[in-house]
Amino acid sequence: MTTVGIVSTGTYIPSTKMTAEEIAERSGLPVDVVRTKMGITEKPIPGEHDHTVAMGVWAAREALRKGEVDPKEIDVIIYIGEEHKEYPLWTAAIKMQEELGAYHAWAFDVALRCGTTIMAMKVAKSLMLTDPEVRTVLLAGGYRNGDFIDYGNERTRFMFNLAAGGAAMILRRDHPENIVLEAELITDGSFSEDVVVPIGGTKKPLTASDLEEGLYRLDVLDPIGMKARLEQKSMENFLKVIRSSLQKSGLTEKDIDYLAILHMKRSAHDFVLHELGLEEEQSIYLHEYGHIGQMDQILSLELALEENKLNDGDIAVLVSAGIGYAWGAITVKWGKGEGEKENGTSRSGA
Repeated sequence: MTTVGIVSTGTYIPSTKMTAEEIAERSGLPVDVVRTKMGITEKPIPGEHDHTVAMGVWAAREALRKGEVDPKEIDVIIYIGEEHKEYPLWTAAIKMQEELGAYHAWAFDVALRCGTTIMAMKVAKSLMLTDPEVRTVLLAGGYRNGDFIDYGNERTRFMFNLAAGGAAMILRRDHPENIVLEAELITDGSFSEDVVVPIGGTKKPLTASDLEEGLYRLDVLDPIGMKARLEQKSMENFLKVIRSSLQKSGLTEKDIDYLAILHMKRSAHDFVLHELGLEEEQSIYLHEYGHIGQMDQILSLELALEENKLNDGDIAVLVSAGIGYAWGAITVKWGKGEGEKENGTSRSGA
């Protein structure tokens, strides 16, 4: 049976940081709330040269190096980063193709906010299973949506964790390790206009006065309604995509060895682990990174390898949720699989 495996991953994390104390000072929140309730010790923010696509290129180079992959072997590049990038109306994947020397590839961008990586893994796997000309696919991108946060806007405080960074993943057909199993995705359009940047689009083009007033930021148009609807659906759908991804893969939540989960407030993180019957050690809470959007899952995998939380034959589930609203999960059988374990931890996917 044809399979698709993860050859390698790469990340880029800016050296510039914003601490919990700085967030508290800018927002007026008690620092203890930022640290304990929001779960942010510090988070990376972009330095002078940390542009969105550039961070994705740096992460991709790391993935190529670790996987010992020649850029000319890449058949397709899928940009998984954010639309907030160096230029508007710009196909970032084609720029990455040029920067990386992937001259035999074709390239395109995809977007599902913080669910993009999981969606792109599903798309890449589908491409490889249906097109014999596609054998090796690079997913890469950057994220710095923290640029759109106004720390004085209480309506957006659940996004004060937005950070910056880049991540990449190389997938290959018939790769014998880190096998990508099945995914589940849910989208709900009733949330589609809850979180937006209200100006700068065709409905309200950007003006000089908008910039002067600082209106070019993320905002929540219906905070009360959004909160009520999320309370009804968010955690239910979050758990649903995890369980459905596992079920499609012939597994259950009892089979989970590691959960690569996005950064969220501490109580929500703990709730998910409890509902799945997982111990704290079976995941990593990204309190030193904040939320780097759709890069969180790749970062979590790399940290898990560094901390020896992933071994051959382990079942890892990558899960995320994104404004819009979207929920997604995908299951990966890590390493060489059962019966093929070696001494120590496989680092083939990092």
